[in-house]
Amino acid sequence: VWAESNETRGQIEDTVLYGYYTLYSIILFCVFLWIPFVYFYYEEKDDQTKCSQVGNALKYTVGFVIVCVVLLLIGAFVPLDPPPSTNSTQWEKVQYLFEELGSSHGLPALSFSISSLTLIGMLAVITYTAYGMSVLPLNMIKGTRSVAYELLENTDEIEDVEQQIEKLKAKCKDGRPLSSRDRRSLQTLEGKLQVLQRRGRHLEIAERNCCTKVGSALRPLKIMLGVFFIVVALVFIVSLFISNLDKALHSAGISSGFIIFGTNLTNPLNELLLVLQPVFPLDYILITVITVYFVLTSMAGIRNMGIWFFWIRLYKIRPKKTRPQALLFLCMILLLIVLHTSYVIYSLAPQYVMYGSQKYLAESHAPQQGETTGNFTTRVCDADAPQDQCVVTRSYLFLHKFWFFSTIYYFGNWVFIGVFLVGLVVSCCRGKKSVIEGEVEADDSDMSDDEYVH
Repeated sequence: VWAESNETRGQIEDTVLYGYYTLYSIILFCVFLWIPFVYFYYEEKDDQTKCSQVGNALKYTVGFVIVCVVLLLIGAFVPLDPPPSTNSTQWEKVQYLFEELGSSHGLPALSFSISSLTLIGMLAVITYTAYGMSVLPLNMIKGTRSVAYELLENTDEIEDVEQQIEKLKAKCKDGRPLSSRDRRSLQTLEGKLQVLQRRGRHLEIAERNCCTKVGSALRPLKIMLGVFFIVVALVFIVSLFISNLDKALHSAGISSGFIIFGTNLTNPLNELLLVLQPVFPLDYILITVITVYFVLTSMAGIRNMGIWFFWIRLYKIRPKKTRPQALLFLCMILLLIVLHTSYVIYSLAPQYVMYGSQKYLAESHAPQQGETTGNFTTRVCDADAPQDQCVVTRSYLFLHKFWFFSTIYYFGNWVFIGVFLVGLVVSCCRGKKSVIEGEVEADDSDMSDDEYVH
């Protein structure tokens, strides 16, 4: 009944829109002000007073604020007139979507900023989530190596390295100095011996740890969860492939951001969300599950790869030994990944994100129970529906205010599928990981290792 009144519908649309304004503004505040400030505050904490720490952190944070202001200004004044299209019918629908929200500069400015962050989130999804979706379930299925076997193997390696060190030291027993090559070899072997000894201490602790024993007892449950996660990942990839293929065949083209109205190919996740939406809150529960799944797989990818900037590894993510700056980076990456999840859900379920389960009354001239005219039938909202009968969701307008972002996201989905398949092959070829995977590295300090152990 409430949908019959245009005024009531307008109020609901504005309320949802203001909600997006608020939430997206909080994201901009966290990404461009709060997280950079805290990061640089801890970077400058050595031998400085609180005031100087705050001053230096604010000085560096100003750069991020300037970037945010530039993005807002670009979004407010960039021309939204799309390039001409040869398909006038489809293009009129695209123009309607671009112009529906009015001429206010507030939405384009915020949409451009959020879309720019979503673009960075897409890179994080391709880098970490695509790999995590394969490595997390396969690691759970394969499990870890035996602690006892690893201890025995580590002991043998220690004995072998010690013998090599003794051989090198034996060369200088008569007072002759070692050659430069032997000295380098001796330093390398001594460093390797320290790593092996630290590794042995960690393995001994893992052998006594009750969590290791509980993990062995829960092995069947881990295998079941791993199989479930890999099935979910394959469903995601299949749905994403079908959606991208649908856009490639039936969208308005690259100049419109591959915008598609409705679905022409059956997409399992899209159909499932449409079925669940009328029963509140089942569709929200499924979206929450999808988001949590993306977060878990992203954390698995970051945990296995570390935090990289191109070919430079900035930080490692390890239990009890992760730097505060790495945790801040981790939070920002996860925030951007969750932000990109909005577009991923659209890619998986375009009909659901555009119109949901909205329906409208359409006049039908087919005879029904003796009547020949004036009959009305209920139809699902799609591109053929009258513009005043179906309302496009506010989230869809935020995502597709700028067509070129949608084009980049479309090609990013193909890259995501490719990276997942490569990661799946790599994860299958790799053997079981160590029970202390990532806890001992060659560049660790003995002091930090002792603090961790004791």
